[in-house]
Amino acid sequence: MKPVKTTVWDPAEYLETEEDIAFYLDDIFKSGDSDLIITAIGDVARARGMAKIADDSGRGRESLYKSLSLEGNPSFETIVKVMASLGFALSPRIMAS
Repeated sequence: MKPVKTTVWDPAEYLETEEDIAFYLDDIFKSGDSDLIITAIGDVARARGMAKIADDSGRGRESLYKSLSLEGNPSFETIVKVMASLGFALSPRIMAS
């Protein structure tokens, strides 16, 4: 039996439209998993171009890569600025019970 070759799946490669991005973030936010949410925001930033997002949010590109990685721990201010530069607002909504 031949070994199966696998590759790492990168969501940023598939986030091509605003609708793709909105659905992706909406699903991830529903998880309530803060680490997953931060990583997903990083995926979207990479899909849009990290250098542009870093510039728009007033952050350094390398610092932003690190902050939005699995090992990162961005401040709430960074999350708000990055989301704004991505064209999204953080807004409350009532959770289904």
